[in-house]
Amino acid sequence: MSASKPQESGDEVRIEHSLNEKEKEFVAKRRKSVLESLQKLHIYFSQDEVPNIALLGSGGGERAMVALLGSLVQLQKTGLLDFILYLSGVSGSTWCMASLYQESDWSTKPETVKDKIIKRLSSSKVSWKEAFAKLKKYYNEKDENIFSMTDIWAVIVVTIYVKEIDEHTLTDHWDQQSTDPFPIYTVIDKECKQKKDGDPWFEFTPYEAGYSLTGAFVKTSSFASQFEDGCKIEDQPEIDMLYLQSLCGSALADGDENKKFLWERIKEFFHHFLQEREKGMFEEIKKGDPNSPPVDECYQVLKDLVDMNLSVLNGIDPSDLDVSIRTKLNKLTGGKNQLIFQEEKLNLTDKEAAKRYMKQYTEDVCNDLNHCFRFWPENIWIRTGICMAQWKWGRNYNFLHNMKDEEVPSTLQETEMKDYEDGGLLLNSPYFSVLRKERDINLIISQDFSDGDPFMTVKEAAKRCKELKIPFPEVNIPSEDVKKPKDFYVFKGQNTPTLIHIPLFNVVNCGDDIEGYQKKYHTFQGPYSADMFTDLMEVAGKNITNNKDNLLEQIRLAIGPKIH
Repeated sequence: MSASKPQESGDEVRIEHSLNEKEKEFVAKRRKSVLESLQKLHIYFSQDEVPNIALLGSGGGERAMVALLGSLVQLQKTGLLDFILYLSGVSGSTWCMASLYQESDWSTKPETVKDKIIKRLSSSKVSWKEAFAKLKKYYNEKDENIFSMTDIWAVIVVTIYVKEIDEHTLTDHWDQQSTDPFPIYTVIDKECKQKKDGDPWFEFTPYEAGYSLTGAFVKTSSFASQFEDGCKIEDQPEIDMLYLQSLCGSALADGDENKKFLWERIKEFFHHFLQEREKGMFEEIKKGDPNSPPVDECYQVLKDLVDMNLSVLNGIDPSDLDVSIRTKLNKLTGGKNQLIFQEEKLNLTDKEAAKRYMKQYTEDVCNDLNHCFRFWPENIWIRTGICMAQWKWGRNYNFLHNMKDEEVPSTLQETEMKDYEDGGLLLNSPYFSVLRKERDINLIISQDFSDGDPFMTVKEAAKRCKELKIPFPEVNIPSEDVKKPKDFYVFKGQNTPTLIHIPLFNVVNCGDDIEGYQKKYHTFQGPYSADMFTDLMEVAGKNITNNKDNLLEQIRLAIGPKIH
C-alpha cells in the first residue's frame, strides 16, 4: 500500500513524517498570535523568526496535576503563556490538561479556571453508584478483547483524584478552543518498551493519535476502531477523557501494592453493590430461569476470591477461603471445575510462585463462574476478576495491524491488539512528542514534577536521543546540585533546541526543606486537602515568577529563521 494516506478520511492510516494539515493550520495561526504578543513587549522581528516553544509537564500523580496548574497560572500572569505553542504532558500532568481544556480559551483566564478546578478537587466526590454506572457502561460498550484494567483503573482510582467523570472526548474539547496552546497527551506502547524494539512513544492530539517517531497516525476519533492493512473495518466510539486520563496516568503505584489497592477498591465496590442489589435481584434472576444455579453462592465465591487474593498478597494463609471456594464451586459446576485438576500447591514462601498460582487460580474460578452464569446481567464482576488475574492494561485494537509497510517496524504491525500504558514507566516527561523534526521546536521548557532525582528525566532523554541520533543538547549536572537543585537550568547545543529544565522543589522555593516538601507531596498518597493545593501551587508558581527575566531572555535568544 502507499506510504501515505489521505488526511481527511478517518477510515485510513497515515504514514508520513509531516504534521496533520489541521495542526499546520493551527500552528500558523498561533505563531501569528505569538508575534503580536512579543511585539507588545517591543520585541520586533518577522513572522518567519517566531520561535516555536513547547512546555512539558512531567508525571507525578496529583502533585504533577496541581503543580502544572500553578505554573500555568503564573505563566499567564507574567505574560509568558501567550508564547507557548505546544503543551505536552505525561501521566499526572495530563490530568491537569484534561481539566483545563474543558474550558473554552482557558489560557486567557487561567485564574478563573484554576479556582473552578480547585473547588471541584477540594469538595466534590464521585459516588460509588456513579462510578459503578460508568464501569458498567465501559463494560457494555466494549467487547471482552479490549475491556482491560485501564477501564477499571479509570473508574475506581482516577476518579478519586480528578473528582469527576468526564465523558467528553479530546475532539469535543478542542472543538471549542481557539487561542490555547496545542495539547499533546502521551503514553507508551508496552510491547515496544518490553522488547526494546519499534517505537514506544505514542501521542494523542486533537486531530491524530499515533507513533511520534515512526510517523504512523490515525484520526484521533478513530483510535479505538478496528483496522486491517491500514483501512478501518469496524467503527468504534472515540475514547472519552476519563479513559484517556487513565491510559496516561496508570502508574500511581507499582507491583504488589498496586494490586492490593485495587483488590481493596474492588472489594469496597462489591460490598456497596451487594447492599443495593441483593434485595430481590437474586429472586428476579431465578424467575427468569428457574433451573439456574444459586446466584447468591456465586457472589460468595467472588467475595472469597477477592479476599483470597488479598490474603496471598499480604502473606496470610488463605486455606479457609480456598476450601470455601472449592466447596461452592464444586456444587455450582457439578464437580466439573478447573480447580479440581490443579496439582500445584500454593507456596507463600515463594512470592513469585504465589503470584503465578493466584493468577491461574483466579482465572480458573472466574472462567468457571462465567460458564455457569453467562446469562447474568452483572457478570462484569467476573470480567473484572479475569482482568485482575491477567493484569491486562490499555488494550485496544492495533490500527497498524497487517499494514505490510516497510516504513513501519514489524513490532507495530504483527498483533491485532496493542497495550498502552503510562509513559512515565519509560520516561517521565513527554520529550519525544515535541522532538518530532516536523514540529521544529526551538525552545523546550521542561517542568519536572518527578519523585527522586530531579534530573533523571532530562538525563534519560539526552541518553535516548543520543542512541536515536535525535538532536538534543548535552546535559551536565554539577554533582552538588543533585540533592540541592536550583530552580532554573539551561542546556544548549549546536543545531539542537534550547532546553530549560525546572525542578519543582529546589533551594530557591523550598530553602533547606526540600526533603520535607518531597515527603509532604509524595506520589503514592491520597487526595490533597485544600491547604495543600494552595501551598503546592504557590511553590510551583515561584519557579515561574522568580525566573520571568530568565525565561524571557531565552525566548529572545530562540528567535530566528525557521526551516520549512
